[in-house]
Amino acid sequence: MDGLTQIVAWLNLPANVLGRFLLAPVEWLPGWLSATIVSAATGVLLLVVFKYTSNQRAIRRVRDDIKAHLLALKLFKDSTSVTFRAQGRILVGASRLMVLAVVPMLVMIVPVSLLLGQLALWYQSRPLQVGEEAVVTLKLGGNAQSSWPDVRLQPTSAAEVTIGPVRVLSKREICWNVKARKNGYHRVLFRVDEQQIAKELAIGDGFMRLSAKRPGWSWSDALLHPGERPFRPGSPVESIEIDYADRVSWTSGSDWWVVYWFAMSMVAAWCFRPLLNVSI
Repeated sequence: MDGLTQIVAWLNLPANVLGRFLLAPVEWLPGWLSATIVSAATGVLLLVVFKYTSNQRAIRRVRDDIKAHLLALKLFKDSTSVTFRAQGRILVGASRLMVLAVVPMLVMIVPVSLLLGQLALWYQSRPLQVGEEAVVTLKLGGNAQSSWPDVRLQPTSAAEVTIGPVRVLSKREICWNVKARKNGYHRVLFRVDEQQIAKELAIGDGFMRLSAKRPGWSWSDALLHPGERPFRPGSPVESIEIDYADRVSWTSGSDWWVVYWFAMSMVAAWCFRPLLNVSI
């Protein structure tokens, strides 16, 4: 899996550059509006990709066959043999449509996964507000028998440590409770023995591009948390996570934004399908 993780880490580099530029308006638009615009634009772009990566002529033939067999069901509903034969051919046609959609889906799976990771940086959590507290958890690498390094959270004007460090021996985790003091993007620095390690901290109101977790060397973690460079194998730290609060919204809130994105992108694709002459 090391090779796959490295590929994801490389793909995150251009994705982060494009994400910062293209999604910058999310910061000052209302959540429902930015989520709707992004979803609609995504639906249209994926529709164009589907058009040029699929066999449109074959899809049209299969759809015409399905329509013909549906018509046969209506015209010969009193004939059991015709009904069963038409139903079987409709199922075969539906299966053929699924097979014809495999290539476009394989083409789209990587950019869509990268896009969802970028959107999660904006919608999955909200930043800390001044005076609000959160738990910062540093997970050490190694196994249960490994020695514990000297770990310190260095003082910063952006956040004040109110509790900690608290060591969870069974999980090799060290936790601090911090209180936000200053709006903006900040770097929280940790001293692990002689090594200095940084984690981004976002404090403010509204929408901010925030990374809740600096991941370890895992392709799935790197894909879900693309905002910061993952820790490489052999690092004394496996991950650092900040327990940001959930964002409450049906359109741009925690977890719900994925549902809204999927629904609105499908609606946009369906509405533009006749205009772009795409058969699905």
